[in-house]
Amino acid sequence: MRFQDKVAIVTGSTKGIGSATAKLLAAEGAKVVIVGTTEEAGNAVVAEILAAGGEAFFQKTNVTSGTELDALVQAALDKYGRIDILVNNAGVGGSLANMDQITDEEWDKVLATNLTAPFQIMKRVIPVMEKAGGGSIVNVASMASTGAGRGGIAYTSAKHGLLGLTRQISLDHGHGGIHINAVLPGPIDTQMIARVLAMPQHPLNMKIKMSPAGRPGQPEEVAKAILFLASDDSAYIQGAALAVDGGYTIF
Repeated sequence: MRFQDKVAIVTGSTKGIGSATAKLLAAEGAKVVIVGTTEEAGNAVVAEILAAGGEAFFQKTNVTSGTELDALVQAALDKYGRIDILVNNAGVGGSLANMDQITDEEWDKVLATNLTAPFQIMKRVIPVMEKAGGGSIVNVASMASTGAGRGGIAYTSAKHGLLGLTRQISLDHGHGGIHINAVLPGPIDTQMIARVLAMPQHPLNMKIKMSPAGRPGQPEEVAKAILFLASDDSAYIQGAALAVDGGYTIF
């Protein structure tokens, strides 16, 4: 198994892409720290992993709190003694409000969760990885990381920033044995865009039909790409942005 005895932290892993990623990591031998704000949902994911013969525990964490991030990292080290993999998946969507409409509160919330939180947790985890001789970090960015019009002003700005952060951290810390990359999911069938997917005439759905895949993606399809970037199979890949979007962004 690719991740036998490795320890992985997956933020935002109580549902969607994060949950699918955590389950696949556990199925391939990783000990997984499930991270989210809803205890019932987190414990449910842990129960599924344990029932399948894997190993995991839930750490309730608000990723925008430095104190809670400290507790998350310490809990992983106390339980397993190491951190080999970090998947920064926690994120929130934003409204499609333009510059004249968006509130300061929405801007701050989206940037805090989607950009500042990954920076803050990497700041805590990278020294642990470097001390151990290496590790893997995968940041879940978005198709909104490379173009406008695919998210609101705050979401698009945060995801552009996350891709830039990925590349800069890779340049700064790749020599320490850590490979750091990003996945850029396209329209994935999760709660975040469920309302839009339910509207056949929405422009998003019209473009999905025109894309090579012709359908929205499934969380497991993004999870498989994350596992590749987290594994030793991608050891020579640094600072990359892997689109997992069914060809949505090629036109």
